Amino acid sequence: MFEQNWRLFAPNPQSANRQISARTRQTAPDGTARVSGWIDLTAADDAAVRHHVFPSHTAQNMLRQAWNTYLKTHGGDNRPHSERALMIEKYLRNIAVDRVAAQRGGTFDSIQLRVISRPIAPPGAAGGSSPAATASTRAVTRYLPWWKVASHGTD
Repeated sequence: MFEQNWRLFAPNPQSANRQISARTRQTAPDGTARVSGWIDLTAADDAAVRHHVFPSHTAQNMLRQAWNTYLKTHGGDNRPHSERALMIEKYLRNIAVDRVAAQRGGTFDSIQLRVISRPIAPPGAAGGSSPAATASTRAVTRYLPWWKVASHGTD
């Protein structure tokens, strides 16, 4: 799903810590909707690799790489601009659906993602208290639209 590159040997460090969460919605036949609380998918990934001598590369990077690719293909408007963008959107949605279903179970017909990005201060800026430094380290929250899913699963 991802292009081949040389980042394995010279990775680009992340410039922000991202917390990706998901919530689900189940719509009843009468049209009323029940929305779940947020599930922290990033915390589950972190827990899967913590204290493992040889953690899975997939566990460490699947969700993060899917999000990074989503950003590249969708930009700031959350609208797919190509067939590849549609594929990446479906991939990100399916990862979230699979993880929510594994953690919480139950049935749902829609899923929404929330991504909280906290910029990582450059070296030497941690002690700075200038207004510019403070503004550049504020968390930014992005809500993706509700995505329909096959009844409690991926399509």
